[in-house]
Amino acid sequence: MKNSLPQILKQKRKEMGLTQEMLAQKLFVSKSAVSYWEKGTRMPDAEMMVKIAKCLDVDISVLMSDGNEIPNVIIVDDEKIILNGGIPIIKSVIPNAEVTGFTKPSDAVQYAKNNKVDLAFLDIEMGMTSGLDVCKDLLECNPKTNVIYLTAYSEYSLDAWKTGASGFMLKPLTADGIREELSRLRYPIWGIVEQKQGEMVG
Repeated sequence: MKNSLPQILKQKRKEMGLTQEMLAQKLFVSKSAVSYWEKGTRMPDAEMMVKIAKCLDVDISVLMSDGNEIPNVIIVDDEKIILNGGIPIIKSVIPNAEVTGFTKPSDAVQYAKNNKVDLAFLDIEMGMTSGLDVCKDLLECNPKTNVIYLTAYSEYSLDAWKTGASGFMLKPLTADGIREELSRLRYPIWGIVEQKQGEMVG
C-alpha cells in the first residue's frame, strides 16, 4: 500500500533536510500550515501542490497518490449521446478514475448516497430537473464533492457559481477543458494527476 500525502510530505521534507519552518518559508506559508498538512487535518490546494512538488524536487504524481483509493467520477446528462462521448474523454484525462454516467438525475443522487463521489460533471438543463438542484443534493451527500457544470448556455454561469460548484464548462466536453477545471477544484482529489501540473514540475 502506498503512503498517504501527510506521510510522503514529511518523509520528503526530512530527506531534503528541511524543518517545517524552513519548508514554510520556501512556500510563503505559516509553519502551522505545513504542520496541518503533515497531520492530515488540512490539505493544500492544487496550486500549492505544484509549489510543494517543486520545493521537494518530486513529481506531483508522487504527492497526489493516496493509498489504493480510486477517484470516483460521475457525469449526469439526460442525453445519452453526451454520456457516450463524454465518458471516454474523462477517462483519457483521468485514466485511474472510476467513471459512471447517468441519464436520470435521481439515479445519480441515489448513487451518491451509497458511494463517495469525488467529482461530478452535471448538465444544467435536464428536462424538469435542474442540475443546480442536483448539485445541492450531491453536496448534501458529500460536501467535498467537486461539481463542474456542463451547459450549452453561458447565461447560466452566474447562478451556477452560487451553488458551491468548482467549475463551469460550455459543451462540448473537451480534454483540455477538463484539465483546466481539474487545476481549480475546490477539494483536490488525491489520485487524480492533472497532466498540465505534472508537466510544470517534470
